[in-house]
Amino acid sequence: MKKPKTLQEAFIHFANPDNCLKFMVKLRWPKGGVECPTCGRKDPVFLANQRKWQCKGVHRHRQFSAKVGTIFEDSPIGLDKWLAALWMIANCKNGISSYEVGRSLGVTQKTAWFMLHRIRLAMQTKSFMKLGGPGSEVEVDETFIGGKARNMHVDKRERRITGTGGKDKTAVMGMLERGGEIRLAVIPNRKRHIIQQQVRNDIAAGSALYSDALQSYDGLSQNYAHCVIDHAEKYVDGQVHTNGLENFWSLLKRGIRGTYVSIERFHLFRYLDEQAFRYNNRKQPMDDGDRFEKLASHVLDKRLTYAELTGKVGAATPN
Repeated sequence: MKKPKTLQEAFIHFANPDNCLKFMVKLRWPKGGVECPTCGRKDPVFLANQRKWQCKGVHRHRQFSAKVGTIFEDSPIGLDKWLAALWMIANCKNGISSYEVGRSLGVTQKTAWFMLHRIRLAMQTKSFMKLGGPGSEVEVDETFIGGKARNMHVDKRERRITGTGGKDKTAVMGMLERGGEIRLAVIPNRKRHIIQQQVRNDIAAGSALYSDALQSYDGLSQNYAHCVIDHAEKYVDGQVHTNGLENFWSLLKRGIRGTYVSIERFHLFRYLDEQAFRYNNRKQPMDDGDRFEKLASHVLDKRLTYAELTGKVGAATPN
C-alpha cells in the first residue's frame, strides 16, 4: 500500500474500507495470518459481507473484527473515521478540539470527545527506563495549569479564586533530557518530598540536573550534578538554564487555552500525554505519516470505556 503523507491523502486512502482493513490486519498480526483473539487458532473464516472473521473453534466470541484488542473495540464508529482522527491528533501541533473533529468526521461532539480520549490513552508512553545518566543534561521545572482570574466572571472568580499564585491551580512537573524526551506528571504540590521523589523516579543518578531556585530541589546534589539558575537574577548562565522546559510550557498552555479552552483537573494527565507524545516525536526524519504509524502501533491491548472516562465505573456504557 502507498503510505499517505498528508491529511488529504490520509482521508482519501482510508475512505476505502479495504485499505483500513489491510492496515489493521498488518498492525494486529504483523507476522502474517489472522489469529482468533480468544483461542489463538490461525485458520478463521473471513466473512466478507461483515468484514469480520469467524473462528472454527466452538466458543463464545467466535466472530471478531480487527478492532478487538485495541482502543477501537466495541465502537460502532468505522475504521475510516477512527484512523482519520488518529492522524489529526497525532499531527496537529496545538491539538484539535472535539468540535472540529466532530465536524470533520460527521459525528457528534460527544462522540468525538470520547474518541479523542481513547486516542490519548494510546499516546501514553510509560517506560521503566530513566532519563539521563552520566554525561546527560536534564532540565526540571514545574508550572501551574488553571484559568486566569482576569478572564473569569466576577461571580466565578469569587467562588474559585481563594488565594494568590498557584493556590487554586493544578501543579505539573516536567523533566526534559536535552536531545532526548520529556516526561510530565501531575503532582499534588511542590513540597520537597514530592518533587525529589519524582526526580529520583524518572532521572538516573549521575545526570547533570538543572533547575530554578525553588528550595524543594535542595539536597539533590548528593545524587546529581545539580546546578541552579536563579530567575530573579538571570535566566541563562552558560549551560545552566531551563529554557527548554519553558518553551514546552508555552506550547502546552497555548494548546490548552487556544484549542481546548477549558479542561477538567481529573483529565489533565491525558492532555499532558497528548502533548508529550507529539513533542517527543517532532524531529526529522519523522514526518506526519511516521508519527501516525507510531501512534497506531500503540493502540493495541488498551481499553477505555465511557464509564471509566466519566468516573462511573460499574455503570452501563452507552452504545
